[in-house]
Amino acid sequence: MKRLLAYFFQGLLYIAPLGITIYILYKIFIFLDGLFKPALYSILHINIPGLSLIIVFLFVALLGLLGQTIIARPIKNLINHFINKAPLVKVIYSSIKDLLSAFVGKEKKFNQPVLVKVNLISDLEKLGFITQEDVSNLGVEGNKVAVYFPHSYNFSGELFIVPAEHVKKIDAPPSDVMKFIVSGGVTNYTNEKTD
Repeated sequence: MKRLLAYFFQGLLYIAPLGITIYILYKIFIFLDGLFKPALYSILHINIPGLSLIIVFLFVALLGLLGQTIIARPIKNLINHFINKAPLVKVIYSSIKDLLSAFVGKEKKFNQPVLVKVNLISDLEKLGFITQEDVSNLGVEGNKVAVYFPHSYNFSGELFIVPAEHVKKIDAPPSDVMKFIVSGGVTNYTNEKTD
């Protein structure tokens, strides 16, 4: 009986992540579909499951397209002008914009994983990502770099300025290292480069 229970829990470990992922995606689909279904039905007089989700996707893609065209550039500049005039709004907006562009923008910042010695006595090391190679503009003296340390099981982290000699670059895909950190080290990590 114990062996059967062990097999059951082992099987649960195999299917639980997939099941939870499918459940979350299903709930997001139902939520987004439910938001726009009444409005779409009153306009189109047809009921197609998932149509509102497709429309939201296409609308966001259209905004992305317009954001890169000449037509939207003056509007974008006008919005940025107003945001730059409001000090608190400017700080919040620019921080969020920089954070999002660090993950998905053209200038991805989390592309150099590193292992940093954070305690010389105990030889304690921590995984992170170099975000700035030169921090002299902050008035920091010496050869130091900015390293971002993501938290495990959370979408937050801390930024440390550390001596460059305590930083060892890791030859691994940044996405694998981020997954390893965010999972608290339970995700299988392979040090193989992906092309």
